[in-house]
Order: sequence, then C-alpha cells, then structure tokens
Amino acid sequence: MTITVESTGTTETRRDQGSNEVSDRLIASAARMSRNAMTEIDWNEPLDPTKYGCSPEWSSLYGTDMWDELTEEQRIELTRHEFASISTNGIWFEMILQEMVIRDQYLGEYHSPEFQWSLVEIADECRHSLMFAKGADVMVGTSYRPSKFVGWAGKAFMALAKNEVAYSAILVAEEVLDVFQRGCMNDDRVLPLVRTVNEIHVLEESRHMKFAREEVRESMEGVGWFRRQLSALIIAIAGFLIVTSLHSPHLYTNAGLDSKRAMAVKKNNRHFQSMMRESCVHLMEFLDSVGLLTRPAARWYRRANLL
Repeated sequence: MTITVESTGTTETRRDQGSNEVSDRLIASAARMSRNAMTEIDWNEPLDPTKYGCSPEWSSLYGTDMWDELTEEQRIELTRHEFASISTNGIWFEMILQEMVIRDQYLGEYHSPEFQWSLVEIADECRHSLMFAKGADVMVGTSYRPSKFVGWAGKAFMALAKNEVAYSAILVAEEVLDVFQRGCMNDDRVLPLVRTVNEIHVLEESRHMKFAREEVRESMEGVGWFRRQLSALIIAIAGFLIVTSLHSPHLYTNAGLDSKRAMAVKKNNRHFQSMMRESCVHLMEFLDSVGLLTRPAARWYRRANLL
C-alpha cells in the first residue's frame, strides 16, 4: 500500500509540474503576443461594398444551385450574415467556457501558474467576445443565438461538465471556429475588418487549444472503459449541437433569402460538408489518440460532417 501511495504521489507531482510548465509558457506567450482589437481595428471605417464577410468557398450555400442564383450583392450580404452568425454563436460558447474555467479554478491554488493562466484565458475570451459582438454590430447590425433547446442544453452542460468532457467540448468548438477563420483570414476578397478579427482569434486561440489538449490528455490517464465511452458520447453530442448551431436560420432571412430552402440546401451541400471534414482531420486524430473517438461518438461526428 505504501508503494502505491508513493507512486500515485509521484505521478500527481509529475502531472502538476508538466501542467505548470505548459501554463508558464502560455502566460509568457500571451504577454508577448496578445492583441487588442478594440484599439487595433478602426471600427468606424466604411465597409467596402465589394468585400465578403467570409471566403465564398466557406459559405454554407457555395457550390449549390441556390448560390448560382444569387447576385454578387446577395452573396456578399449572405457571407456577412454568416460571419455574424458564426461569431456571435461563438460568444455563446465562449461564455460557457468562461464559466466552466472559473468553476474549475474556484478555491484553487491561486499562486499556481495553472490558475494564473486560467485568468489569462478568461480575459482573452472576454476580449474575443467583445470583438465578435462589435464586428457583428458594425457589419450587419444584429446578432444570433442558438435555439432555446440548445441554449438550455448549454446551461446544463455548463453546470455539469468537467475534466475531459469540459475540455474536449471546448476543443471541438474552438477547432471548428479556428478552421473557418483560418480559411478566411488571408483572403483579399474578405473585408479587412473580418480578416483582422479572424487573425487575432486564431493567434490567441492556439494557446487555449494547446492547454485544452494537455488537460484532456491528463484527464484521460487511467480512465476506465465505461467512463471513456460515456465521456466520448457526451462530447460528440455537444459537438454536434455546437456545429449545427453556428448557422442560424434567421441569418438567411436577414440576408433576404428563403430560410427554409436555404437550410435544406445547406444540409445537403456536399461542398461545405467536404470542407468541414477535411479541416477537422487533426481534431479527429487527437480525439482518437486519447480514446475519445468511439463508434457511438463517431456517428454523431459524421452527422455534424466532422468525420
């Protein structure tokens, strides 16, 4: 018994040391590279009417007959509302993330690098949410939220999720947003405002995703079969709800389109599905490497076109 206790203590010490080393590096990176969109972006600069809100290829309707029917002005308006929908639904999940991180660190080791990094992450997310809110306001003058059911599910998740479930769901949400933004941030056809917003978020979220991966790896050490199966399924269902909430039905109405038809076209858009799958290969590989890509979970990721 003594040997077991000493071995466990050594393992926990190594985990703490590894976590602290990662946190220290991330804190230093944040100090060097953090940016402030509220001062960096000229929010009063007139918007170029010829520029898109996202790369056309990343539009949910691109490659369909409905897209071909749209005028250039309609396509531009659509992509601006798509950016607003994706980014403001991102605010919804970032608020969930912030509460989970605060709860995780409540009465924690306040002197520890992990606690200090958590505060940096929360501060980053607050600035990102403000940046997304401002961008949506400037571009289309409105914002979007998930459905009432998904909003309720988010509250339940926020209250109950912990360990690998919390951090893997965070990772799925941030990875999906990341691939969309990476696909648009260097495209000259896209509004400079949007490109800068995407660039800032991609840069700073790379730190958050690194930390989330480390937390997931640590949480999964020694996990039994039942917990692994249950966690994988919960994470996959959460990922499905997040991904399918990014494009609000209201965005199509506000862009002057038939919402019901647009949602049906999006659902069957093979081009968009292919873009999502190809961009999430590394995410699926990571989940598989830590034992969280089980068969039941994979079915939900396929439904969300992530696999």
